[in-house]
Amino acid sequence: MTEGDWPGTAIGQTTAESITVRGSDLADELMGRVTFTELTFLLIGGARPTEAQTRLLDAVLVSLADHGLTPTVLAARLTYTGAPESLQGAVAAGLLGAGSVFLGVVEDTARFLREVLDEAGPEPSPQRLADAAGLAVDARIAAGARIPGLGHPVHRVEDPRTARMYRIADETGLLGLNLQALRAVSAAHRERTGRALPINGAGVAGAALADLGFPAEIVRGFALLARTAGLVAHLAEEMERPLGMPLFREVEGRTAPGQPPP
Repeated sequence: MTEGDWPGTAIGQTTAESITVRGSDLADELMGRVTFTELTFLLIGGARPTEAQTRLLDAVLVSLADHGLTPTVLAARLTYTGAPESLQGAVAAGLLGAGSVFLGVVEDTARFLREVLDEAGPEPSPQRLADAAGLAVDARIAAGARIPGLGHPVHRVEDPRTARMYRIADETGLLGLNLQALRAVSAAHRERTGRALPINGAGVAGAALADLGFPAEIVRGFALLARTAGLVAHLAEEMERPLGMPLFREVEGRTAPGQPPP
């Protein structure tokens, strides 16, 4: 391998005198001058975001940061209970469960909407978008598969994040085809099943990220980034007010041999 063929990165470089991120000096041009949301967009998207893009991405990250004692949070807390010397292990445990039920829906929805938009064609009319959404929903129903982005185990009527995300996208001029397609999918599902499943927060986040120009294959990373903040918060609380050990003892007591079911 010649020197010119040696692998490198366009994301950042470090020398004895400076650190460069996406072509900008980290200390002089970025620190104190951009927010973490702006830096995230720059790092992943390769360009500095507009004010509108920053606001929508920030809303996405805030919406995904925490949702209470979810299984991912419990995994992190219980891992910390068993290995308090490994904060990174506890955070990692909380991120590993990002799948089709929690967090991973961000990516699943973005992929599904890409299929809808591929069927709808470039610059589709509202009717063409509705037709494409109907075809996609029909295929999912026939396969016995869930519709990504619809339904929530807690917010059964309305996810409070969804209307707010649509409002911000509309205010910033970034209510694009993916967010429109998600609404069309919701309407098509309701029409075909008679069930009014709400658009969930992870789904609307995936659609918003897709409208920001990020490919479906990377959007789960934004969910992981946001949820890391929530996990660190829960672990900080776990250090002060442990929940893991009491939970373990409660479960152990309820499942001990000879104990009647609750």
